[in-house]
Amino acid sequence: MSTITSTGSTSSDSVRTEAGRRGLRLSGMNWLVWRQHRAAYWTLLAATAVAVALMVYQRQQMMTYLDGYGYPHLKDGWEEKFDQAPLDSVAQLLHVLPVLIGCFLGAPLLAGDLESGTAKLVSAQSVSRVRWIATKLGVTALLVVVCTTAVSAAFTWWWSPVRSSSYALSWYAAAGFDSSGPVPVALTLLNVVAGVAIGMLLRRTLLSMVVTLGFAGALWLVWSHFRMSLGNAVTLTTHNGVSGENSYPHLPDSAHLLDQSYLTASGDTVGWDTCARATDDWL
Repeated sequence: MSTITSTGSTSSDSVRTEAGRRGLRLSGMNWLVWRQHRAAYWTLLAATAVAVALMVYQRQQMMTYLDGYGYPHLKDGWEEKFDQAPLDSVAQLLHVLPVLIGCFLGAPLLAGDLESGTAKLVSAQSVSRVRWIATKLGVTALLVVVCTTAVSAAFTWWWSPVRSSSYALSWYAAAGFDSSGPVPVALTLLNVVAGVAIGMLLRRTLLSMVVTLGFAGALWLVWSHFRMSLGNAVTLTTHNGVSGENSYPHLPDSAHLLDQSYLTASGDTVGWDTCARATDDWL
């Protein structure tokens, strides 16, 4: 009797252990989607890990340099030997990250199934098309959000000590603005969803990737045109004359100058180059 009881207890523990092990793994549709696109997913995860590790190392190098000049209250002359090349290079790479992910992950996601006939095999199974598409989009979107958030957070953390300085990467530049905060996450998701939609319409992998690249380029042009309109323009004036002392308004180090003009007695504004043109005409 004791032997039977002991055997049953051991069998029950084995079942629980096996169930616990299975609970840590993907199953069903999630496992199938991961298995099908594991090469692209693992590549994205590996690239994210390398990028984050690189930015953490570069941040440590930069802070070592800034600490020598009394960070956070930096002394004069710190910008003379400050090497901003790594910051600019990584920002340029992150700037094209949404385009690459949209073309190489979003476009082939469903276009490959439609082109190879896998979609017909799926429709013949007990799983509905809606669940198949929802699982693919859900797993891919979750992975994209996690990876882009990690990269964006690491870059923002690296850049933050010198972000307000005009000697480092400008916050209003395309490379800096589109590589920090929530912007790269939103742009990447938009390109991925657009790539998936284009793949569903065209049903050809290579053609979908080319069209997605064109869409990403058009999106970049539109976004570049409207990017600066998201901010609030502030007008600063002085009343010390045109060439008097402190005639030029004091601007913060991180301010982006949009326009410069002179204020007349009537309240009208005159562009700064108006006097120069009038002088040339008079001469």
